Amino acid sequence: MAGLIASLPLFHQVAGSRIVVVGSGPMAEAKRRLVERAGAVAVGEAEAHHASLAFVALEDAGEAAAVRQRLKAKGLLVNVADKPDLCDFTTPSILDRDPLLIAIGTGGASAGLAKHIRLRLEAILPQRLGELARALASGRDTLRAKLPDGDARRRAVDAALRPGGTLDPLDEGSAGRVEDWLSNPATDAPARLERIALVSGDPEDLTLRHARWLGEADAIYHDTDVPPAIVARARADAARHPLDAAPDVPLEGFEVILTRD
Repeated sequence: MAGLIASLPLFHQVAGSRIVVVGSGPMAEAKRRLVERAGAVAVGEAEAHHASLAFVALEDAGEAAAVRQRLKAKGLLVNVADKPDLCDFTTPSILDRDPLLIAIGTGGASAGLAKHIRLRLEAILPQRLGELARALASGRDTLRAKLPDGDARRRAVDAALRPGGTLDPLDEGSAGRVEDWLSNPATDAPARLERIALVSGDPEDLTLRHARWLGEADAIYHDTDVPPAIVARARADAARHPLDAAPDVPLEGFEVILTRD
């Protein structure tokens, strides 16, 4: 079915909690390091009653399945290394620009593919991205005071962060411009109306510009024959409207009219 995703991506706060890790050798040690890196404590199966998550890293498939069954009977969500069909959740390849994290997953299809996508992104994304994230977090109250309306704040942030914007994430100097931007954030966020005439019903045929517009828009006006897989590229909280309600000129925020050619 168009628009469905294979799993629900979540960032789970586990600092200070206990997570079961069963196994020995390189696979199990890698899971323990991941658990500790997230601020949790790796424990054995005997302490499963204190935990809600578990990793099983055992070479023997029968033994791994048996341990999984015992842990699930105690109410835990379980990841079994190299056995995606036995996993309640999978672990992504992580690109760390603390506090910005980018998690790349394939639902267990290929950890190697996820790793190499991460390595490509490592070469593209500036090391100072974390500084930009921290500066935006520190300025959150100032931004709320300047722009009390949530939609206005989102438009201002989108305008500043888009390619070539004041806070373009791929510009190493963006973190140093946050304070100046906060003095008048609304100047970058005029009302906009853009039109996208689709060349096909395949989301892969969207241009980079059009994909970016869909990801930034506050409202989408679309034909009934626009495939759900394309509409799904819009922000989850963007308003959806029928095409006949589309305005002729920009009204408020960033609006996109989406039609089939």
